[in-house]
Amino acid sequence: MTQAVFAVLRDRAVLEVAGDDRVAFLQGLVSTDVETAGPGRALHAAFLTAQGKYLHDFFIAEFGGALVLDCEAARADDLRKRLSIYRLRAKATVEARPDLAVAAAFGEGALDALKLAAEPGAAAPLEGGVAFTDPRLAAAGARAILPAETAEAALAKAGLAQCEAAAYDRLRLELGLPDGSRDMVPEKSILLENGFEELNGVDWDKGCFLGQELTARTHYRGLVKKRLMPVAIDGEAPAPGTVVRLGDKEAGEMRSSADGLGLALLRLDAVEAAARDGAPLTADAARLTPRKPDWAAY
Repeated sequence: MTQAVFAVLRDRAVLEVAGDDRVAFLQGLVSTDVETAGPGRALHAAFLTAQGKYLHDFFIAEFGGALVLDCEAARADDLRKRLSIYRLRAKATVEARPDLAVAAAFGEGALDALKLAAEPGAAAPLEGGVAFTDPRLAAAGARAILPAETAEAALAKAGLAQCEAAAYDRLRLELGLPDGSRDMVPEKSILLENGFEELNGVDWDKGCFLGQELTARTHYRGLVKKRLMPVAIDGEAPAPGTVVRLGDKEAGEMRSSADGLGLALLRLDAVEAAARDGAPLTADAARLTPRKPDWAAY
């Protein structure tokens, strides 16, 4: 993608966390340091089970005296309810904001058009909302949370051309970025298998958060044996959850895909063996060629 473009992400929704205790409330629940969020910085965070398994992930930005969460639309109410369980006496509210929309901006010049630094999480006000460089990876472009009625006009005014959301989906597949529950199974997936450490989704210095114990143990004991990684698909795209095989042995599972690209959760030893022996990874009738993303540390 060479042109600076934007796509409204209809599969995303916005929750607002407001009140005097909004930061302290989220700080004890999510995987990143909410105290560092502000008008100039946005974050990517995960909300886990007490056993350290994935439930939700979302982007956190600040504007209008509140924190706003860019999350999956289909699961936004579940996230709202789960967060609210922990509110107790905190002076904080968690409410849906259907008046706000989420967009992605990407391609050459997109960050410049939004006056954003090419630094993950860099944020700036934009037409009654906020825009921010993707906190995971600047190569993914920017995201914007804007009034729904004027979002398209605001982004066009900035000099961006509109495109379909499918174009953004292809970009994030090329980069190896998971897309919520499409790629991470709620109550089963582990953050570190899905790149959260390299993609700024876990802060090891912030103190306790829900599910921290398993996450930290996995990190410090080097227990990550699988990784979500991009795959080129030769053949019909396998459905999410399809078993990936190396010969007659299970090597992992397919996740989301589009246009001959996909993500798969693969055993690292199987990927290494496939490369060493020249043996193909397969899922149903398709052949998969895995690729290590530039940002990955495995």
